[in-house]
Formats: sequence, C-alpha cells, structure tokens
Amino acid sequence: MDNNRKNDKEVTMKRQIIKIDAEKCTGCGDCITGCPEGAIQMIDGKARLVSDLFCDGLGACIGTCPVGAIDIEEREAEAYDEAKVIANIIPHGINTIKAHLTHLKAHGETTYYNQALEYLKQAGYDTASLQEAPACNCPGGNSKTLTPQSSGTSSPAVTGSELRQWPVQLHLINPGADYFDNADLLISADCVPYAYGDYHRRFLSGKIVITFCPKLDKDLDRYIDKLAEIFKTHTIKSVTIVRMEVPCCGGTEIIVQKALEKAAKMHFVKINIVSIDGKII
Repeated sequence: MDNNRKNDKEVTMKRQIIKIDAEKCTGCGDCITGCPEGAIQMIDGKARLVSDLFCDGLGACIGTCPVGAIDIEEREAEAYDEAKVIANIIPHGINTIKAHLTHLKAHGETTYYNQALEYLKQAGYDTASLQEAPACNCPGGNSKTLTPQSSGTSSPAVTGSELRQWPVQLHLINPGADYFDNADLLISADCVPYAYGDYHRRFLSGKIVITFCPKLDKDLDRYIDKLAEIFKTHTIKSVTIVRMEVPCCGGTEIIVQKALEKAAKMHFVKINIVSIDGKII
C-alpha cells in the first residue's frame, strides 16, 4: 500500500452511503440506471451495493426505487478500508464477492483489488476461482477498441458544426443567458459526441446544448440548481437527453428529473441512448 493510502486510513469522517433493504427489494433493477457511479448491481435477483468506494451518497437511485427499498445512512467511517468492505460483502455470497472484485478491477483500483484478494486468501477462499468468470461487469470502466464506421461513400461529406452557443459545459454556463429563451434544449453526456459520428446532424441541429458528466463531475447539486434556474426563468420548448448506455451515464436523466422537480416544471423529455460502438439503442 502506498503512503497516500496509509494516510487516508488514518482519517475518519462521517459520510453518507446508500443502504438497500434486501427484504423490500423486488429485483426490478430500476435503481441501476439511477446510480451514476455504477456502484449498484443485480446479484442473485437483488440490488446490491457492490462497493462503498464508488457510492457518493447523493442518493440519485432513491427516486427510482418503486418500493422504497433504498435509503441513505450516515455513519462514522474511515476514508476507505478494503478489508472492512470485503468483510461486509462476504456474507452476501460468492457472486457478490466476484462482482466486487470485478468492480475494483474495472475501475483500475489495483491496490484495493490486491488487498481484497489477500483478505479472502487469509479467510480461506480459493482466490484463483474468485477471479474466474466474474458474475457481472461495469461497462463504464471497461477498455474496448472500436472500429470506425464507414460512411459508405468514397468521398464522405464534411458536416459543418451545428453548435449555436458557447460555452457548452454546464459548469461554465450562465443560466440567465438569452439563448435559452424559447430554446429546444439538448442535454448531452460528455462522451456522446465521440461515440456517435452523426451527432451534429442527428442531435445538435437547431438546439441549445448543455453537456456534463454525471460520473466524473463533482458538484452535481450545483448542476441541479443551475438546470432548475434555466427551467424556471426561461420558456423551454423541448428537452432532449442523449447519453451513453453505460450505467454511470444514467445519472444524466436523474439530474434533469431533479432539476425539473426543483423548478416545479413539467416537460416531456425525449431520451436517446447511444451504445459504446456508436449505435442508437
């Protein structure tokens, strides 16, 4: 373990973490898209928090649970302790252990991954078998080489930019900007323009765009406030969301939903989901 991780262990803090009532959970899976971090996975027919490490306590998944099986608890905890986390996971069974290990590996948490294997080895588990055929995967963290899609012509047309305003990042946008008046609003996850080649013509044309990342951006509460202010102070003609298929990107929808609720506005929201190989699902 490196020195930074050791120092983290010495720090305690009160932090919020989601808590799932397994008895209430019906296994519907609605909460999966409500978790920006991809920290919830379906294991043996139940929603499970597979790693405290990736739960920010925002509670975006709470509103998606139809039976009220998800809540937030606040407890005194060290910044992170893999041994404690894996000890809590073990009672849920082999599939949940495998899911946790895969989750750590997919996000590049090699130190924590090795700590988990060492703990399991000392607890008498066959760690080699635990690393085989993982029960689940977090597609948002997987590496994949994609083949560019051909336009089907020998001289593909050059498409001009359809961008109608600047800036586009929600962090920088002024909610009072005049270009939001009577706007057709496109709310786009950051990765979509890289995955979908016809982004400008298919989605951006004629729209005012707002872009952010529900997984990596930090101040999501501020994003909700900004969007709510836009909805409250401007007449918005239409709202379109375009996001990636990975679970963490589902937070885009949750943030827009919370902003509309905060603004006390109702809008029909058209949602487009793009696969990581550039197809509309």
